[in-house]
Amino acid sequence: MMRERDLHRLFASVKNEKEARKLLNDLFTPRERHSLGERWAIVRALVSGMPQREISKKFNVSISKITRGSRSLRYGSGGFRLFLKRFRK
Repeated sequence: MMRERDLHRLFASVKNEKEARKLLNDLFTPRERHSLGERWAIVRALVSGMPQREISKKFNVSISKITRGSRSLRYGSGGFRLFLKRFRK
């Protein structure tokens, strides 16, 4: 619990995109960063109304990955929706 809380505080302390890039580059491997970016792109495509099969073709990902993103949107903590609203502004 303490480690997770520390991570929350760490992310909350990021002030700008440059700092975020530095932190993500040090915290995650290139493959992990790719996977995170892929998940974010899938969620954005789902919210835009793009069909799952089209998302699968566009991003060359399995339907199961897309379904995972869809479940996060429906049953997650609301983090994706919060940040999607911020990105639209």
